[in-house]
Amino acid sequence: MIAVIDYGVGNLFSLCSSLSAVGADVTVTGDPDVIRAADRIVLPGVGAFEDAARKLSASGLEGPVREAAEEGKPLLGICLGMQLLFERSLEYGEHKGLGLIPGTVAPLAGRIPDTLKIPHMGWNALRLHGNSPIFKYIRDGEYVYFVHSYAAVDCGEYVIADTEYGEYLTAAVRRGSVYGCQFHPEKSGAAGLSILKAFTEL
Repeated sequence: MIAVIDYGVGNLFSLCSSLSAVGADVTVTGDPDVIRAADRIVLPGVGAFEDAARKLSASGLEGPVREAAEEGKPLLGICLGMQLLFERSLEYGEHKGLGLIPGTVAPLAGRIPDTLKIPHMGWNALRLHGNSPIFKYIRDGEYVYFVHSYAAVDCGEYVIADTEYGEYLTAAVRRGSVYGCQFHPEKSGAAGLSILKAFTEL
């Protein structure tokens, strides 16, 4: 069973529909015991980092997420959920993340050419690094859907895919059983479904 963590930051319908479409047994939950019993965990998220981090902590779900990572249980952070995996974010101040992957979440402003729009929104090609298990069903250069104004930096050792938007930006990361996608697999058509399918097989 895959537990999609519900801590009050985002509409989870499309994500759950996509996971169900690839044959996953999915439960949306804010119950720590259900999360602990799950085989795999997905941490979604949209909005502001500080608010999401506070809600995750206040909901009592930060502990089960950390436990899952320590136990080697497959964990996938998506969009803001991926950003929460890092040590800190510089979004409107400095805020502490889960620290499951070394690195910082920093604004795109000042890192990409001024001629490019922020947020980075739309379809961009993935440049894959190595042979990550969650990319076993896709090829280098496949397009996925992004919506973000911040990106992970200082995490090169853990980057398994990046994308070019003025410069190469972190698109996906992995540290052990902990994975993160800055893009939205559930909004990325066949490529996104293939990534979710591979996650269900970890």
